[in-house]
Amino acid sequence: MAYMRGNLAVKEKSSERVSQRYRETTKVVTRRSPLPMKEKLVAILTVMVCVAIAGLIIWRYALIYDLNMQIQNADRNITDMKQQVTLLQLQKQKLEDRIAEEAVSLGYVTSDGQQVIDVSPRMDGTTAEESTSKKSVSSSVAQK
Repeated sequence: MAYMRGNLAVKEKSSERVSQRYRETTKVVTRRSPLPMKEKLVAILTVMVCVAIAGLIIWRYALIYDLNMQIQNADRNITDMKQQVTLLQLQKQKLEDRIAEEAVSLGYVTSDGQQVIDVSPRMDGTTAEESTSKKSVSSSVAQK
C-alpha cells in the first residue's frame, strides 16, 4: 500500500480499480527453428523408401492375384474339356455300335478272324492286289 499524505489508514481507490480491471498476463512465445538440411533429406529418403517397399509389396500381390485368376480360368477350361470329352466318347460309342448295324443292313458279313485281308494303299492309289494283277497282265502281254 502506498503512503498518502501522511495517513496510512486511507485506502487508495484508483490503484485498486486499475488492478481489478486489468490483469497483467505474460505469454511465452517459442519459435521453432527450421530443420537442418540433412534431417530433411533423411526424412524424405525414409518416406521414399517406405513408399517404394509398399509399392513393391502391392505389385507382388497384384501378380499373385493375376496368377490365381489364370489358375481358376484354367481349372474352368479343364472341367469344360472333360465334359466335352465324355460327351464325345459317348457319341463315339454310339457310332461304333451303329457301324455294325449299318454293315449288316448293307449285306456285309463279319470275318471269322482267320481270314487275313491286306488292303494297304499304294502311292498311285491302287491296292496291293490290284497292282500285282496289273503287273501279271502287263508281263503276259509283253511276252506275247
